[in-house]
Amino acid sequence: MTEPKPSKSARKREYIALQKLGEELLTLKDTELGTLPIDEELRDAVLEARQIKAHGALRRQKQYIGKLMRHVDPEPIRAALERLRR
Repeated sequence: MTEPKPSKSARKREYIALQKLGEELLTLKDTELGTLPIDEELRDAVLEARQIKAHGALRRQKQYIGKLMRHVDPEPIRAALERLRR
């Protein structure tokens, strides 16, 4: 028997949570960002978002970071952020 697909609302909640996790990366210092287990494309997107001043462009960049976060395992990132907060 196949497992039922998550609802559209459930997927959207998950994507929003991943985007918020990605937005947390924007608040880190460069040295802290360097210690996280993230790929180069996501790191570049975060560094680029830090330089954007226009509200609309920053919103789109955050959405892009959220999209990239869908393709990585968020648990190592969450654990590393938790270690940095302590």
